[in-house]
Amino acid sequence: MMKKILFASILAASSVFAHTALMSCFDNGDSTITCEGGFSDGSSANGVIFKVIQNGKTLEEGKFNEDSEFTFKKPEGEYEAHFDAGEGHKVIVKSSDIAE
Repeated sequence: MMKKILFASILAASSVFAHTALMSCFDNGDSTITCEGGFSDGSSANGVIFKVIQNGKTLEEGKFNEDSEFTFKKPEGEYEAHFDAGEGHKVIVKSSDIAE
């Protein structure tokens, strides 16, 4: 009985960490940036919270669309793009890591 409980606990814990949040962002060349999000298991990021943060302030907030994308106007200066699907599923891309 104890082995079954232990196995069920390990299985439940492993399923919680079965996928990793992923996001990449690119400059569209028209003063906008597009970020694409998703999960390592192939799951969509549709509806996941997205934020653009600069100097600790949220400049823009929304959700990834049905294509798991979010496009925003490129801010002046340094900023961060945040993918936030909850605890353990957050990704931050700094503007300095986005190729122009």
